[in-house]
Amino acid sequence: MSAPEGSDMSELVTPSNEDFSLAGQTAIVTGGSQGNGPAIADGLARAGARLVIADLSGAPQAATRYPDGIGVTADVSDPGDIDAMVDTAIEATGRVDILVNNAGMFTSIPMRPFDEIPVEEWRAVNEINVIGTFLGCRAVVPHMRRQGGGRILNITSGTVFRGVPLLLHYVASKGAVLALTRALARELGDDNVLVNSIAPGFTISDGVKENPAGVDFEAV
Repeated sequence: MSAPEGSDMSELVTPSNEDFSLAGQTAIVTGGSQGNGPAIADGLARAGARLVIADLSGAPQAATRYPDGIGVTADVSDPGDIDAMVDTAIEATGRVDILVNNAGMFTSIPMRPFDEIPVEEWRAVNEINVIGTFLGCRAVVPHMRRQGGGRILNITSGTVFRGVPLLLHYVASKGAVLALTRALARELGDDNVLVNSIAPGFTISDGVKENPAGVDFEAV
């Protein structure tokens, strides 16, 4: 849907709490203390959800922004950390209704030709962006099934559709997240667990502001 000329797109896509309520629901946002995470968490909180903010750093502090917010320090590529994150949500609220797999590796990656990317960097990007998404889904789905349903939102990237150069490992990892989402949506549909993805365009996050030299703004 395109916005009328001169309009504020946020007015078109942001539902009011009267139209869209998440009251009584628990939402986990990985990478919730940085990048796009705070904006995602803010939107869920405005709709009435109770927030569990998970991140490698800054999660406890970020969680204080929300009523009864819970902060969990977690590495999304670590199965033990992810299981503990979900256990914390269940112990505190008794349920988990929404998972936003937002944590990802981007701003710390230098743009360079594909044949100059170290194998170790390929592995690190995929551990966080792909395996981290898989681990989050795996941890919440049993609880969602028992509750009769849930919602999973995986954050991919507009770079997948544009074939952005000089970030091959990042683009490939986000393409994998898109494929994972499509396959998992079909697998979990009968359980009333809806799995979707969104592909944001380039955003000037705090991480980008802190490392502008690492980004080719024309390429992305």
